[in-house]
Amino acid sequence: MKKFSYYLLSVLVFAQVHAQKDFQGMAVYESKTQAPKFEGMQGSREITPEIQKNMEERMKQMLEKTFILNFDKSASIYKEEEKLETPGQQGGGMRLMMNSFMGGGGTFYKDVKSKSYTVDKEFMGKEFLVVDSLPKLKWKMESETKQIGGYTCYKATAVKEASKTDFRNFRPKNNDDKKTEDKKEVAKKTSGETKTNFEDNFEMPKEVVITAWYTPEIPVNQGPENYWGLPGLILEVNDGRTTILCSKIVLNAKEKTVIKAPAKGKVVSQKEYDETVIKKMEEFREMNRGRAGGSPMMGR
Repeated sequence: MKKFSYYLLSVLVFAQVHAQKDFQGMAVYESKTQAPKFEGMQGSREITPEIQKNMEERMKQMLEKTFILNFDKSASIYKEEEKLETPGQQGGGMRLMMNSFMGGGGTFYKDVKSKSYTVDKEFMGKEFLVVDSLPKLKWKMESETKQIGGYTCYKATAVKEASKTDFRNFRPKNNDDKKTEDKKEVAKKTSGETKTNFEDNFEMPKEVVITAWYTPEIPVNQGPENYWGLPGLILEVNDGRTTILCSKIVLNAKEKTVIKAPAKGKVVSQKEYDETVIKKMEEFREMNRGRAGGSPMMGR
């Protein structure tokens, strides 16, 4: 009887260890970013109310995406779900240009054991492989809870530096801002008419406040994009303009996904990649400076 009990205990322990080793999950996330308003650009002869409305609608569609996170105990890959273009749908070229300035698609690989990440990015026709350390956010654990998809989630908040190469961080400037008014006056005196440069209507904040909701019921140190560091899978993240919400979870499916880092592209650090993008954006800004409604990210 003792031998049988010992045998049964051994089988249970082996099964538990084996299950932990092979544990894998998949989470679907819906990402939505509040589209910027193009108020203040109406002064340009080229930006009519109809064009403004069309630009905002196209931007809204581009800023609503679906992502898939495949994860195990130590690593994950996060990638946008590929969607077919609707026949006759306009704005394809604009979408490609926007994706380029937002770092393209690619696969975001996180290894929480080594606290590193690898992501392949395409920018202006060139392929990069960004390899760097995961950001260390100082999460503040809150007592507030809520249900997401049947899972009990706990709230956590943090503050992080805004990425200067992430278009989603752009904020509309206050129209009463003195600098903006001064630029408009200069444009009037120079050309005899109001000319509004796209970049003059937006600014980049120094910091963004992050609110995350995680569930200890799925005890993995993972989440969407580069978010991690909480005692449970992050099911929702919000930074004020962008909300990433989990809509589906599948645990231990029969078919396993290979979770490995991408390997194609020129290897650079995050700082090196950001410097490349900022330099190119500055070049476009100078090219479009003074043009009515000019913008490297907005086609006519």
